[in-house]
Order: sequence, then structure tokens, then C-alpha cells
Amino acid sequence: MGAERGFTYIWMLFAVALSGIVLAGAGQIWQTETRREKEVELMFVGEQFRQAIGSYYESSPGMPKRYPDSLERLLSDNRFPIVRRHLRKVFFDPMTGKAEWGLIRKPGIGITGVHSLSIRKPFKRANFHERYVTFADAAGYYDWKFVYLPGEAGSTMPQPGSQPQPQSGSQPQPGSQPQPGSQLPSQPLSGSESPLRPERPPSGEQGSSPFPVSPGPSTTVDPGSSFSR
Repeated sequence: MGAERGFTYIWMLFAVALSGIVLAGAGQIWQTETRREKEVELMFVGEQFRQAIGSYYESSPGMPKRYPDSLERLLSDNRFPIVRRHLRKVFFDPMTGKAEWGLIRKPGIGITGVHSLSIRKPFKRANFHERYVTFADAAGYYDWKFVYLPGEAGSTMPQPGSQPQPQSGSQPQPGSQPQPGSQLPSQPLSGSESPLRPERPPSGEQGSSPFPVSPGPSTTVDPGSSFSR
């Protein structure tokens, strides 16, 4: 009995250890997926800040154009008679969970961009937008800097699934009716087709001519007729 109890106890320890390993692996996978989702959110939020800073700069009244001196200016731009709003709200940093951001300033110009305050090493290393190709070599999320530069190509990132709009003057779609006054395109005739020609009336329908037809030599004159040879 003692040997059986010892064997059962060993199996219980083995099962507990195996369960711990499985749970630890599942927890690590869950943490990795959570981090990747936060990276996607950080890319979105950073782009919102970049676009808002660009909107503030490009809408500057007069010259020279100015950058905002604080993020609150993006929420309430009082440079106009009617206050403008370039950003819906100051977003939280997905990596820190706080509404605190690293500000990229230029002396005498203002805030040109933002970045995360997290020092954790990113998982994402490829498939960045061409504007953010330098993120592939980032040592931490603080190197993901979302900066607006005047005159840069493309002020916004392209949306997926966008399709080019058809241009005017395209060929009519099948089943469409021609508009009054429009001309149909002429098509060349094939070798088997010939241009339309006026048809001659049948021989029995001579009454449509405005001149009388004189009788020919083979015409027989009725004796009772008023004509005589």
C-alpha cells in the first residue's frame, strides 16, 4: 500500500507541474497578443496626433505658419472668431495607460510631434507604412515618433479597400438608354454586310408614278376605245 501511495503522489506532482507549464505558456501567448493589439492602437493614436498637428499648422492664419504650443491647443484653436477643433480628445498612451506623451518640440516653433513614454521593446519589426520605416530599428516605443513635416507627401495614411472613381466620359454601360440629341458612334461594316440601298417598287405598283405609262407594242387596244391606229 505504501508503494502505491508513493506512486500516486508522484503522478499528482507531475500533473500539477504539467498544468503549471501549460498555464504559463497560455499566459505568455495572451500577453503577446495583448501587446500586439496595443501596438496597433498606438499606431492609430499617434497618426491621429500627427494629422491634428498638421491641420493646426496648415490652417494657420497669415504667415509664418505656427505649430501648437501645447496639446490642448489641438482641442481648442482660438486663433479664429469661431473656435476650431483639430483633435477629438487627448488620447491615452496604450503602452502606459496614461494621457501623458513625449512632446517633440522645436525652439521658437512649437510641438511638431509626439511619442510614447514606454521604454519596452516593440514586437513589431516590419510591415510599417513608408512614413514610419524607421520604426523597424526602434529600441523602445519611445522611438516611435509621430512627427508632422510641412509639405511631406501624403498628409494621411491610405485607407484599405479604396477604389479609384470612374472618370466622366466613359463608355455607356450595357442596358443604358441614349439621351435625346446624342449621336451613336459609327461602326465599320463587315465584309458580309452592304450599305442600304433604296428598294425598287414591284412591277404591279406603277400607279404611284405621277406620269401615265404609254402602251408598248405588245399592248392590245380595246376596239371600243377612242384611240384608233
